[in-house]
Amino acid sequence: MRKDFSCLPGEHIITWLLCCWDNGASTLELEGREAKQLGSLSREGGVDKAIGKKAQALSLWRRLLSSVRERYPFREDVVCRPGKWTTMERGIQYQRELAVREMVYYDPDNAQLPTDPDEVQCTWPMWWKFVWSAPSSYANSLAVIDWKSEEAPTVDEVAGRIQQYEESLSSSLISAVEKLSREFQQFREDRFYSPPVQTHISAVRRPDVKNVLYTAARENGPTWSLWQKAPGETRGRPLGFWSRGYRGSEARYTPTEKEILAAYEGVRAASEVIGTEA
Repeated sequence: MRKDFSCLPGEHIITWLLCCWDNGASTLELEGREAKQLGSLSREGGVDKAIGKKAQALSLWRRLLSSVRERYPFREDVVCRPGKWTTMERGIQYQRELAVREMVYYDPDNAQLPTDPDEVQCTWPMWWKFVWSAPSSYANSLAVIDWKSEEAPTVDEVAGRIQQYEESLSSSLISAVEKLSREFQQFREDRFYSPPVQTHISAVRRPDVKNVLYTAARENGPTWSLWQKAPGETRGRPLGFWSRGYRGSEARYTPTEKEILAAYEGVRAASEVIGTEA
């Protein structure tokens, strides 16, 4: 039993608590003397000492939460796993850890509060910590998700929506990149390889690359940005689907030939990343 509830070397305390929950800590009722016999579980003397402090029968889960709260009375002292997650599964795991951190500071005598991390409501502070910890491939898309319901969704509900969003984003992104690649290829051929055509109608214009990009983005759904730095530039220009905040300024922006070529190469690189060919 100690093996199922022991903290691993270097493991963050909130990650350890979540592992204890997943291993059934809430189903194990222990009296104080029984809890003391478990020995060192958290690898922190202050936490381990508090686990067996109360004599009455309590679930191990409640003992663990109260012992961490006693050792760290201020919320700011408990830090969840730092750094950015790299997969959606790890992202959902991080959000569950944020829920456990909230539970540490719940009133243990309030029966209306959830005892399951997956039933904790995902507050806006929790959501933004999750978004800020996301890799760039997810962060922009997650930031525009709008929770329409008045009541905050639970962590489990958010996880389900995020998984559905990822599945739909993956399929639509592949479709969008394929179409955008074809549009760029055609535009490149028309602009650089077609012989000049004599015409008396001065109003005839070639297609504008920004309109091609915007049309592809609007028809294929996902809002994302593909950034490419041109030689000598310190800032990249948006060369993929434009976000809402950029659409106003891009209407007045005319890309150079060098930027158009860079855009095409950027799209081809993005296609290779997801397994398609421009």
